[in-house]
Amino acid sequence: MDDRIFITGLGIISSIGNSVPEVLSSLVNSKTGVGFSEYLNTIYKNEIPVGEVKFTDNELKQLNKIPTVQSNSRTALLGITAVNEALKSANIKNVNEFNTALISATTVGGMDKSELFYRDFIKNKTKGKLKYINTHDCGESTQKIAEHINLKGFYTTISTACSSSANSIIFGANLIKNKLAERVIAGGTDALSLFTINGFNTLLILSRQLCKPFDENRNGLNIGEGAGFVVLESEECVKKSKNKILAELKGFGNACDAYHQTASSPEGNGAVKAINLALETSKLKYSDISYINVHGTGTANNDLSEGMALQTVFNNNVPLFSSTKSLTGHTLGAAGGLEAVISILAIQNNIIFPNINFKEQMKELKIKPVEKIINNFKVSNVLSNSFGFGGNNSSLIFSAV
Repeated sequence: MDDRIFITGLGIISSIGNSVPEVLSSLVNSKTGVGFSEYLNTIYKNEIPVGEVKFTDNELKQLNKIPTVQSNSRTALLGITAVNEALKSANIKNVNEFNTALISATTVGGMDKSELFYRDFIKNKTKGKLKYINTHDCGESTQKIAEHINLKGFYTTISTACSSSANSIIFGANLIKNKLAERVIAGGTDALSLFTINGFNTLLILSRQLCKPFDENRNGLNIGEGAGFVVLESEECVKKSKNKILAELKGFGNACDAYHQTASSPEGNGAVKAINLALETSKLKYSDISYINVHGTGTANNDLSEGMALQTVFNNNVPLFSSTKSLTGHTLGAAGGLEAVISILAIQNNIIFPNINFKEQMKELKIKPVEKIINNFKVSNVLSNSFGFGGNNSSLIFSAV
C-alpha cells in the first residue's frame, strides 16, 4: 500500500485553451475564457457568462478523427480530446501494454443530447431520436472514451458532484496501491447544457458578471465546461515504461460532512477532514505546502466555508492560494481533473497562478487570494481542493520529484 504514484501524462481542454500549452499560456497571461455563449443556444445566451470550449461538436469530432455521423455527447468528445493528449504526453502508443484502467468522472453525462430528444418528443409526440437517449447516462461517456482508445482493461465512472474527478484520481491511486492496475488514466469531463445552467440559475448562485472568488462582494459562479485527465503510474510501471515523471501524487483525502444538499457547513468541517487526510497520507508537514488551488467557486457559502477550513487547518498561517475558476469557470465534475493539471503546471513552471477579479477581502476571513501571477516561486507541493454538493469533499496533494 506504500507504492509511490507518479504522473506521467497530462491532457486538458477548457475555455482557456484546447491543450496543455494553450491553457498554460492563458494562465500565465491571466486570460479568462469566461464570456457569453457562442455555441449553446439558451435564452440566457447574452445574459449569463459561461466558460465555453471554442469548438463545435463537429469540430471536436474532426479533431479526434471521429465520423460525424457517430452519435457522441459533447461530454464524451471533450473527454476523448483530453485523454488523447494525456496519452500522447505520456508517450503511450499501446494503451494495453500494461494493466491499464480508465476512471472518468462526470455529472452532466449526455444531457446535451437528452435535451434534443426532449424537444423532438414534445414537438412530434413520437419516441424521438433514440440515439440521443443512448448517450444520456454518465457511464456512456466513459465507455466512448474507452472504445476510442481501444482500452481492454477496467473502466468505470465516478459521479460525486463537483468533487467527481478528484475522486476519480483517488480511485485510480487506490487501484494502483492495491495492485489492481499498473497504470490509470484518471480525470473527468463535463459539457455545458441547458439543464445545468437552468438548474444553477434556479439555485440563485450564477453570477451575471465575471465571478470573483473570495471577494467580499462575490455574487455567484460562472459555469464552464471541459475535461482534464492525468496518467498515473506505479513506481514499478515507471521503471518499465521509462516515462518522464511530471509530478508525484503524494496525498489524497475524501470526507463527507452531509451538512446540506447544496451547501457546505459554515465551519468547513468536511473540508477540514479532507485536507487533513490528504496531509496525513502525504506525510508532509503543514508548512510544506507551497500553494493551494482552492475550490473557490465565487458563491457566498462555498468561499466562506473553504476559507474557514483553511484557517482552521493551517492555524491562520495559510499558504498562498488562488481559484483558477476565475479563469476557466466552474467545470463541475471535470473541475478536479482540470485543476490537477493546473496544479502540476504550477509545479513544473514554479508559478503561482492568480485569482483574477478579486478586489476586496472578505470581512469574515483573515486571508485573501493571490491577485497577480507570481513567477520564479519554488512550488514543491500543491494542495488541490474539490468540494461537491452533499458535502462530498476531496483534496489532492501533488509534489515535485
